[in-house]
Amino acid sequence: MPSWQGKSRGNKTGFRIFVWVLKNAGLTPAYLLLGLVAFYFFIFSGRAFRYQFEFFRQRLGYSRLRSIVNIYKNYYWFGQTIIDKIVLMSGIKNPFRFDFEGEDYLRQMVRQNKGGLLLSAHIGNWEIAGHLLQRLGTDIHIVMYDGEAQQIKDYLASVTEKHSARIILIREDLSHIYAIQEALSNHHFVCMHADRFLEGNKTLTASLLNKNARFPVGPFLLARTFQVPVSFVFAMKDKSFAYHFYASDPKIYSGYRETAMEDILRDYCINMEQMIRKYPLQWYNYYDFWAS
Repeated sequence: MPSWQGKSRGNKTGFRIFVWVLKNAGLTPAYLLLGLVAFYFFIFSGRAFRYQFEFFRQRLGYSRLRSIVNIYKNYYWFGQTIIDKIVLMSGIKNPFRFDFEGEDYLRQMVRQNKGGLLLSAHIGNWEIAGHLLQRLGTDIHIVMYDGEAQQIKDYLASVTEKHSARIILIREDLSHIYAIQEALSNHHFVCMHADRFLEGNKTLTASLLNKNARFPVGPFLLARTFQVPVSFVFAMKDKSFAYHFYASDPKIYSGYRETAMEDILRDYCINMEQMIRKYPLQWYNYYDFWAS
């Protein structure tokens, strides 16, 4: 059964071409070039095309034609998230505008010196969200899989500015758990996705878009174990040059462990589904998310 592998597609040459266009021609020409690249993936994406079609057709109830058109649009928006990340983190002049909704919740967490767990998903632009969180003036730790090819990572590191957020890589020896524990104990923010898992990991089941899906136990167990405020955060693209940052009212989940984890997962799915329905083109899921 196909599952998420923790890796994305792309190569160093492709990134190099887009960086050259951005630096020498600007953002709009890069978006135009992206239209061709998105069409390539639209034609040759294989299983990902089928899973996206099922998402638009079965989960959102779109017509066949609208579903197919939206698959191309989804690839195009996904490409924009990568371009926008490079632009912002490399200091290239840009016309981006940002709106913030719920930022006061996070600032209150900072003032109370509680730290907290910020949960998001593979929807919108998580790298942009991490970049924007720096304005809070507190330590940020981002938990992520180390799935990219080394040559791509090295090249992106050479063209982007050093990120002030600290990266915690998920490792098989579970050493990342101790790093997360230390960050939360120091009242820092820990940011992580909670919508994907690697095959073999423990999972919880909840309904999303009217069908049961599996979610990784880790983020919800951490929230219950450390009794820290939990906020659900997303950075969504409203228009070509406008982003909207969302953060929910933080909540501490206590009580019986299994019940508390189910409560966190339920609230997470509610917030995630709201974002998916509002921004259906910006959920970048290319595997069988609802596989039993």
